[in-house]
Amino acid sequence: MNPEFQAFLQTLVQGLLTGGIYALVGIGLSLIFGVMRVINFAHGDFLALGMFLTLFLFKTLHLDPYLSLLVALPLGFALGYFIQRFVLSRLGDRLAESSMLATLGLGLIVSNMLLLGFGAQPQTINVPYANNTFTLGGIQVSVALLVAGIGTLAAIVGLNLLLYRTELGRAIRATAQNPLGAELQGVNTRTIQAIVFGLGVAFAAIAGVLLLPLLYAYPTVGETFTLKAFVVTVLGGLGNLPGAIVGGLFLGGVESMGSYYISNNYRDAYGLVAFLLVLLLRPEGLFGKTVKRV
Repeated sequence: MNPEFQAFLQTLVQGLLTGGIYALVGIGLSLIFGVMRVINFAHGDFLALGMFLTLFLFKTLHLDPYLSLLVALPLGFALGYFIQRFVLSRLGDRLAESSMLATLGLGLIVSNMLLLGFGAQPQTINVPYANNTFTLGGIQVSVALLVAGIGTLAAIVGLNLLLYRTELGRAIRATAQNPLGAELQGVNTRTIQAIVFGLGVAFAAIAGVLLLPLLYAYPTVGETFTLKAFVVTVLGGLGNLPGAIVGGLFLGGVESMGSYYISNNYRDAYGLVAFLLVLLLRPEGLFGKTVKRV
């Protein structure tokens, strides 16, 4: 294989696997917006919560990071359900206007609790497979990144089955399309909104668990991923789940290619430049009008 082409494939595969995690973060944000029209500025902080929960379980119980999913998933869902049912729902008709301030406040609470509980020093975990790689077709693949990619795929497939193969999924889609019409058909939209917010937080927590073997955890790490989640969501079209997946893969690919061919020092900047270019050419996002919403 030509060395240049091999390097290109290597960079592309790494970018797509990273982009899959971005897609997982973006899907949670997009799902919440698609159903509730709420902009969740605390989304990245819930991802940080998942990272630190995994860190805590690893250090205290020596629990493998990926087994932490069994804890992070239900706790993330429960936290999101509680926040929507007992905090955001109380905003009433002012939800759309006040959600920004409310979720910003929640994000500050989460990040400061993590700061008080774990300190400001970046922390990570030492697991044997964190730096392991294997070769497939001449391409080196990180074991931790591949597991994260598989976990992302499983979460996306699971959400798709929930939305399109269950009665709950039909109620979620009905609430997203016409809340009043859904209520007239007997759907409890308040409960559905709480479930959706719980799912969004759970997806963020899952992403945090999958990312910990790859990254350092620190209390404000969520700020970076909140920005990436917004980029992914807007790239794919607000409230568009398939678009969020494509947006995540696109962002990961752009960052990886830019880091390899230009400089790794400006990795985050490449995605933002691509984001601005897409907005200039298609303000509605890559699939804002061509792919249906939830």
